[in-house]
Amino acid sequence: MKTSPAVTSQASTRLSEILGVGALFVLVSACASGPPSGTVPTVDALPAPAIPRLQGIVQIELDRRVSAAQTVTLTSLRDAIPASHAQDLVAQGLPAPWAGMSTFERYGLRLAGLARSGSIPLSELLETLAATGNIVAASAPVPPVPEDRLVDVQMAFLTSVLQQAGQFREHALRKLNKAERQFLFDHAATLVEQFTPQVDETDERTSQQVQAMQRFCDLVGRQIDQTSLLAAAQVLARLDDDRWLGLMEEIFADQPAQPPPPGVTGDVLLVRETPAGLIVIGDRGPNRYHLDQRFALILDLGGDDLYEGAIAAPASPERGISVILDLSGHDAYRASPLGLATGRLGVGLLVDRFGDDTYELAIGSGGTGFAGIGILDDREGADRYIGATFTQGAALGGLGLLMDRLGEDRFTSFGYSLGFGGPLGLGAVLDGDGDDRYECGDHLASAYNIEEHPEAKRDDPFFQYDCFGLGAGSGFRVVRRDGETLSFDGVAGGEGWLLDLAGDDRYRSANFSQGAGYFFGAGIKLDLAGHDQHLAARYGLGAAAHGGLGLHVDYEGYDRYGSTGPHYDGGAAWDRSVALCLDAGTGDDRYDLSKSDGLGLADLGAWGLFVDEGGKDRYLVPTGMGTAHSKSLGGFFDLAEEDEYVLVPASASGQRDNGQILTGEGALFLDR
Repeated sequence: MKTSPAVTSQASTRLSEILGVGALFVLVSACASGPPSGTVPTVDALPAPAIPRLQGIVQIELDRRVSAAQTVTLTSLRDAIPASHAQDLVAQGLPAPWAGMSTFERYGLRLAGLARSGSIPLSELLETLAATGNIVAASAPVPPVPEDRLVDVQMAFLTSVLQQAGQFREHALRKLNKAERQFLFDHAATLVEQFTPQVDETDERTSQQVQAMQRFCDLVGRQIDQTSLLAAAQVLARLDDDRWLGLMEEIFADQPAQPPPPGVTGDVLLVRETPAGLIVIGDRGPNRYHLDQRFALILDLGGDDLYEGAIAAPASPERGISVILDLSGHDAYRASPLGLATGRLGVGLLVDRFGDDTYELAIGSGGTGFAGIGILDDREGADRYIGATFTQGAALGGLGLLMDRLGEDRFTSFGYSLGFGGPLGLGAVLDGDGDDRYECGDHLASAYNIEEHPEAKRDDPFFQYDCFGLGAGSGFRVVRRDGETLSFDGVAGGEGWLLDLAGDDRYRSANFSQGAGYFFGAGIKLDLAGHDQHLAARYGLGAAAHGGLGLHVDYEGYDRYGSTGPHYDGGAAWDRSVALCLDAGTGDDRYDLSKSDGLGLADLGAWGLFVDEGGKDRYLVPTGMGTAHSKSLGGFFDLAEEDEYVLVPASASGQRDNGQILTGEGALFLDR
């Protein structure tokens, strides 16, 4: 997501305030000089930024040993971006990799601090997340929370909040006529069904697909006021207030039940029609809600509830605000397509505070944004997220956030999920404490099958799947052919974030995942603590292609890294891309890339580094480990302790503990 050029200076100033550092353009001014001094404001104990610390060690070696090749690579990364709607942080980070990666890390640690502290309003976290996409937050006065115990006073407050959010939303869309609003609303459904990162414009069908994508992104990028839309979301997020929700429980403790409206079963304590739609207060017993565009806000006080239909998701272009607040119970959510915590031409907000919940997520749901903002905030419980494509913190032309603060959770998806940012999209998953499981893949057949193993079937070990998730950003790359000549343009990618704050976590994914950027998109995955297992496939664990930016950082623990292959894992960059895989701390880590290659690999004018800060590590990597080709810079750095190299590239058999080897022009292997 991106605002108009008129607010660029405001955005830079606001970014500086959030990060507590100098102006953005100082941050990204030079690769070798590194980021300026400054600290990230923290709310709770967080790891110190690792990238600036390790840059100080690694950059000295790069300057000493591969300086000329480094200059050539950085020069190639300064070329103009052949795509529309490029994100500022990507455009500025490509020619200055250290500074760009450091900026993303600082944002990530700030977000982690806000997510960890339950006392920080959700609205402030939204402001910080939106700032990464250059969206300027406006000061939106929120109606004061009333302390009066009269039901009518509280309903007047709720009505005023919905009304104010609706006014901000309407202001955000004021430049769109009715037909354009309908197009954005309808085409969002088409995009989640048909999106692909690359298309060959060869016939009328693909030409229409390209034109529709460009129109969608132009309307979102140029006609929607993102500041006002963010203000609408921030106003609604103020309803997630412990004191006020506790007061509502007390007020309605002795209220008599009322007849439920059509679509609702179980006891309800209030039904109120407002200009924004129905407000319903559900009792503490089990309820069943089958929701549609009639409902603006559900506040459920407890019970094991079932939600179906359009759950905290605008169901028409006319009704753009939808909210669910569920205070407790083991709840089940069964979403319709684009139908749970989905912002589609508006704002969808779902807050579930307590209980072991199950989210059955149809395509385009689960904290997703398509020409809108969608937020799913689950406070506590061992939850299950079962998703199709474009679910769980995914966005295309919008902002999508899934935040799960506490509990041992399981996240599964087909693809384009779990922190995915498509064109003009900002998608994020933030998980707090708990031993979590993340799985994405085994569903979307990869285009690489046709190129490399056309006879392979789905059960064949050579058959590849795509993920584009777990912290992945992707653009829409258009291939044009003029005889034997190829050219490329399209729409640049957005940002995909995956932040896990604590716990012994397990990640398993297919191609393009776990900190992966494609066609000027950025993918960021940060794991702050725990003994973790990271298993990816092609282009994973801090990898990028075609102008992408990929960042993977694990801050502490005894970690395990692996890949199902066949290529490009762990600081692997291809075609004018930037990738960094960093394992900080002193844990004894294991890297098994026996089916892949990588750990500091770069090709075609790219910059790819792998850095392990310390620990007694074990490597099974038959190819890669500090290699570079075609005006690229690739480096492998293990900075401390005695390590074991079980498999090493045949072309660099001298690689060993305490070795320093130039493996080719622009390539460096260093083990201290």
